[in-house]
Amino acid sequence: MTTIATGSQLGRYEVHDLIGRGGMGEVYRAHDTRLNRNVALKVLAPRFTIDSRRLARFTQEARTTARLNHPNIVAVYDVGSHLGVPFVVSELLDGGTLRARIKAGALMFRTAVGYALDIARGLVAAHQFGVVHRDLKPENIFVTRDNRVKILDFGLAKVREDTLACACGDCETNGCARCDSSISTEPGILVGTVGYGSPEQVRGVPADHRADIFSLGIILYEMLAGTAPFHGDSAVETLHAILKEEPISLRDRDQRIPPQFDDIVRHCLEKDRDARFQSAHDLAFSLELVLRSLADDDRVRARRPSRGRLATFFRLF
Repeated sequence: MTTIATGSQLGRYEVHDLIGRGGMGEVYRAHDTRLNRNVALKVLAPRFTIDSRRLARFTQEARTTARLNHPNIVAVYDVGSHLGVPFVVSELLDGGTLRARIKAGALMFRTAVGYALDIARGLVAAHQFGVVHRDLKPENIFVTRDNRVKILDFGLAKVREDTLACACGDCETNGCARCDSSISTEPGILVGTVGYGSPEQVRGVPADHRADIFSLGIILYEMLAGTAPFHGDSAVETLHAILKEEPISLRDRDQRIPPQFDDIVRHCLEKDRDARFQSAHDLAFSLELVLRSLADDDRVRARRPSRGRLATFFRLF
């Protein structure tokens, strides 16, 4: 049963059909009667409205995402409450999650690299604002019908204190004791999703922007292999794999994948965060080089078709 009835009015938003349901609430297709446009309306589940911590996290996500104006991050238009129902309004996307794409099978090489580059570019924008997502996974990546990639769900995002947008809405400073205490994470608590968190998240220690790079490495691996690099028969075994085991290389799974690209993925998945890419910008640059090499090869083939091994390899992609 849905929380909001079709045809209900939440402020200036007219609720249409239910389009999604998650752990913290529901998402509806709605119409902004003032600006005459369709939007996505995310409503917090009633059981969480009396939980100050959950309510603060819900509001924090909206305020955090609203500051991140980038084509690869879902746009947030409004946040509010109507008759005790907290809601967030964002752009209405047409397409599906990356999880749905992966379930259909491993992605083509160019497609996977292009998606990863878009995600990395979105992370560059977030990290520049001091925002660490901390819960990147295929379910939180949306691919539109025209193949644009959007990062979703900053509900577990960590915001650097000097850039924090207060969740309570009552203070005008960059953070207050009430807000910070309500959204902070206690030491030793795993933040994120099992199978996609970095080693430092698994250990429950403070994570910085390099945790997102590790998670993106997992996603990139899964897009090409069709399976995640770290998994076990239980959550405990999966967490142990993240901490102690090295995944099978993509090259061992598919010899057509270039060694240089396999190195990029391995660099993302370093257990020691000091050994990883140190910024999403560096990762994006490396991915751009891969796509550039593919484009260069296309131009060479267009001028002079080659039967060489390299040309044969790229034709497969």
